[in-house]
Amino acid sequence: LLFITLVLLGFFWGFFRDCLEDAELAAVMRPKAAAVVAQGSRLVVTNFSSLPGRIQDFLYYQHCRHFPMLLDIPDKCGGADRSSEVFLLLVIKSSAANHDRRVALRKTWAKERSHNGVWIRRLFISGTMGAGFEKKRWNKFLELEQREYSDILQWDFNDSFFNLTLKQILFLEWMERNCPHVHFLLNGDDDVFANTDNMVQYLQSLKDNDGSKHLFIGHLIQNVGPIRLPWNKYYIPVQVQESDTYPPYCGGGGYLLSRYTALVIYRISQSITIHPIDDVYMGMCLAKAGLSPESHIGVQTAGIYIPSHKIDNYDPCYYREILLVHRFLPADLYLMWHRLNEPNQECFADAK
Repeated sequence: LLFITLVLLGFFWGFFRDCLEDAELAAVMRPKAAAVVAQGSRLVVTNFSSLPGRIQDFLYYQHCRHFPMLLDIPDKCGGADRSSEVFLLLVIKSSAANHDRRVALRKTWAKERSHNGVWIRRLFISGTMGAGFEKKRWNKFLELEQREYSDILQWDFNDSFFNLTLKQILFLEWMERNCPHVHFLLNGDDDVFANTDNMVQYLQSLKDNDGSKHLFIGHLIQNVGPIRLPWNKYYIPVQVQESDTYPPYCGGGGYLLSRYTALVIYRISQSITIHPIDDVYMGMCLAKAGLSPESHIGVQTAGIYIPSHKIDNYDPCYYREILLVHRFLPADLYLMWHRLNEPNQECFADAK
């Protein structure tokens, strides 16, 4: 009888405890205000339940910065001490499902190689997709891909648009540990066309900067602020940011930075609350460090201007001098890379 009594007491205590936890969760979802747990404290978020789900998720997990690594390549740069042998490290944001993009990049501008006497190395950075069995399948898929190419870093967090900033911070932490002496980095999306040969030549032309000084260039965006339209992909409510202005930043499609600047951003990021728009967050870190992003005409994250509808939008003559263009489908990217590298290619400018 005593045993049965103890079992029943245990059952009812477990039920009561679950009810308490459900009540706490319900409190988070109240329409007027919500208590969001952040590193042991509670932050009151007004009208929490009226916010879109992606914003709710972001606010609830905003304080989380440490996630297990599922795929790692600690010797990608030859080890921390030899990482200075890497001149340009390509850091490409990619989701597990974007296999076709990764295949195209490995065969084109992201091919690991020596150019102009310096080494280019490649990394894809990723989170996880789906849940349950779907998540396990995608993780296994990336694991098999990793066995063949050894170029993927993966962490155990949900790979979503609003987690891109988290992905950046986790990579920078990894870089500080494993590749602290690389000279320069390209940080970009997996749907951009990057002329990495041009990038190497540009970076080699810099005077008195081998990566040990500040550099952060791309498509500069300034004098803008948060979009307050809930249906917009880039919607940022006042619960996330009260200020109506952003610091200057470079569009997240792709930008070049020095190792010095990358490490400064990582260290500064430890004292700045995560913002869901990753390129804006980079601008916030730069501003706090007293550094400025700069514009480069060769980085066109909004696409390039073609003067006539009678001209092919993918005419390689318009892409010979660029550093990066956003965005390209894998087939167009593959074709562009090979057309740009064809010998004896004539363009209108050459005929003059």
